[in-house]
Amino acid sequence: MRIKPGVAKHRRLKRILKDVKGYRSARRRRIKLAKEALLRAGRANYTSRKLFKREMRSLWITRLSAATRARGLTYSRFVAGLKKAGVEVDRKQLAAVAYSDGEAFDRFVEMAKAAL
Repeated sequence: MRIKPGVAKHRRLKRILKDVKGYRSARRRRIKLAKEALLRAGRANYTSRKLFKREMRSLWITRLSAATRARGLTYSRFVAGLKKAGVEVDRKQLAAVAYSDGEAFDRFVEMAKAAL
């Protein structure tokens, strides 16, 4: 007996059309174009996630560089000093401390200077 894909196919197509809600023109109505649009959107989303991580790290380094220069030290010497001192704090946390709590960041700078 032949089994047709009726219910399963309708569910799949409905899910695709639901995912492209808000897209413009035929990409919102036609299945083939909707599938293609979803694939392209997924690829762009994947790339954007990777770029976001890269850009955030760059922002943290820029903030740390500005904060360390204001305290008479370069970023690279600051990081090298922290590494020699055995301080394992990532750039995200250091940037947050530099941004919000200047006194605590001064202590990190002093530890880095002492280790150099």
